[in-house]
Amino acid sequence: MANRINSSTSPVSVMTLCPDWLTLHRFAGVTAALTMTLISLGVYTAATGSGLACQAQWPLCSDQLIPALTINPDFVEWFHRVWAMFVGFMIIGTAGLAWVGDVSKKTRLAAVAAVLLLPLQVFFGAVTVTIGGLIPGGYTLVTHAAHQLIALTIFTLLGLVTLSSGPGLGLDGIRWALGVAIGLLLPATLLSRALPLLTYSPGAQGWFYLFALSAGAGLLGAAFWSAQREASRVFRACLVALVGLFVTLLLSRDIVLYTATWQSIHLSVVTITLLATIAAMWFARTTGTIQQPTPPVSGDWHPLSLTPESGLFFSRAAGSACTSV
Repeated sequence: MANRINSSTSPVSVMTLCPDWLTLHRFAGVTAALTMTLISLGVYTAATGSGLACQAQWPLCSDQLIPALTINPDFVEWFHRVWAMFVGFMIIGTAGLAWVGDVSKKTRLAAVAAVLLLPLQVFFGAVTVTIGGLIPGGYTLVTHAAHQLIALTIFTLLGLVTLSSGPGLGLDGIRWALGVAIGLLLPATLLSRALPLLTYSPGAQGWFYLFALSAGAGLLGAAFWSAQREASRVFRACLVALVGLFVTLLLSRDIVLYTATWQSIHLSVVTITLLATIAAMWFARTTGTIQQPTPPVSGDWHPLSLTPESGLFFSRAAGSACTSV
């Protein structure tokens, strides 16, 4: 059944053929998952050297719009570009649903911020695979770090949009999210650059990022829901783990000259990340009852604060992205 956008909470009043199953929460979640896959694919593309394929052309690839569809550096780089374009449209769609949907202003701004970062991400990506080191500031550590930072920021913003537009979870949900995070951090640690247990091959790098980003999504959810319910110890432990994971992801790329000293620092950060995640799980398990938020009255707002002390995001009860009146 088609729903009509609520003009009292939307910048515009329009009719839309929006199915009931299409919620902002679901759409943003799928977009975040696709973005996570894109980042992992980008890491694999760079690690195989395919980013330098396509004869340093963009948006063409070796004078072709579509290269030979066989597994070769040109195809890997071209596929990464096509996937990035698709994800870009999904991010724009997320912002569109947030802008016209029955969500809070701050949730809407988070979705729009992800869209505003897209041109920068495209620019640094184009610089990386074209002019490279031919000009000052081309393919440098600064360019590489900026490209990575923007990608992780977009992924985090999409995660926050997903969480703030969906239903909150209680203690069991927080424990489940932390359990998933621990389960994914273990294989990520084994594949990590900090541990010389396995060869840090292009495939291992791609899988490491996929596991680590998935664990990050679990930690972000646990942090968000624990802050909502004022479980401060769980929240603080999740925050430490998220910062450690963020640093780990950056050190796993070539943004520093990876000496033995940096490897030791990296290993320390990985250890802190694991211990903080385990501590968060311990605090969640030893917490008898996490305060539940007061159920919102129909049409009223209720806080979903990112920190127990100050509200950062607000949300209505989960519903269709195109809300009925």
